[in-house]
Amino acid sequence: MTDLKSLTYPQLAGYMKQLGQPAYRAEQVFGWLHQKRVGSFDEMTNLSAALRQTLAQQCYLNALTVQRKLVSQKDGTIKYLFGLRDGECVESVLMDYHHGSSLCISTQVGCRQGCRFCASTLGGWVRSLTPAEMLDEVYTAGADSGQRIDSVVLMGIGEPLDNFENVLAFLEILSDPRGLNMSLRHVSLSTCGLVDKIYQLAEKKLGLTLSVSLHAPNDQVRSASMPINDKWNMETLLKACRDYFAATGRRVSFEYALIDGLNDSPAQARELARRLDGMMCHVNLIPVNPVKERGNRRSSRQAVERFRQTLEDCGVNATVRRELGTDINAACGQLRRDHAAAAQRGEGQE
Repeated sequence: MTDLKSLTYPQLAGYMKQLGQPAYRAEQVFGWLHQKRVGSFDEMTNLSAALRQTLAQQCYLNALTVQRKLVSQKDGTIKYLFGLRDGECVESVLMDYHHGSSLCISTQVGCRQGCRFCASTLGGWVRSLTPAEMLDEVYTAGADSGQRIDSVVLMGIGEPLDNFENVLAFLEILSDPRGLNMSLRHVSLSTCGLVDKIYQLAEKKLGLTLSVSLHAPNDQVRSASMPINDKWNMETLLKACRDYFAATGRRVSFEYALIDGLNDSPAQARELARRLDGMMCHVNLIPVNPVKERGNRRSSRQAVERFRQTLEDCGVNATVRRELGTDINAACGQLRRDHAAAAQRGEGQE
């Protein structure tokens, strides 16, 4: 069965041609899928009954189910646990900023990168999401919340660059003017540092924002919490980031989760600033979300502000990320793990 919603427009046009359909059929079907977002082939009323029957026999329309939905009483942040066709589940978080609504989506079921401060990696990697599944995180969250999704962040469960081809197809469909038509300048992609894929992404010149999970000022600290650093050390990664800027003209953002006693001292801030000297970049400081299985403690507010000020004094642009959804555990990976644990115990969840 063909996953019709995962096809880019050129792929869909080719598929329609194989079915002996005129060229305009592709635009009609694409509009039904990505503008009207129908749930069945019968709703595609400007197609012939014969074509609708053929599509129903040969294709399927992906759909997600809302397994759980948590709404913050503090700031209205919504955390979704979406059920997939095969019984797996992933998380998305819808956040409201002054510039509009931003949806953080997952790109994989689980993660194989093994970062030691992250809940998403605890259960290991199961599989990558299809383009349709990523699109349906956007479509379903928008429909359920009644909000327009103004920007998308690929920073949920999974490593986007470990699902490279599907993510590229997702971005192509997301930005297609015949569909949702979201500018890729409103998309951020976060990676723990798959250097080979950073170079491949740079070749595409997509216009999106590349966010690199750095979380350390040196190899010793980074390797202790991020196994990927053993394959591509900081010097190699930062060179790739400089090359990415040179190729695309897009400033790189560095994510830095502050962990008490591990990477949050002023001396480490100065060391980080030396590493980033001369680079067109921005550092996004994040007080780490405690994960009970990990044992990490978040840095104090004073330590976070001291780290930020030290970077600024050294000439590095740095801000502290606004925390949203703190009352609903909005960090990715935790809701999925709670859901899986409850299922193993045979418990239902609201």
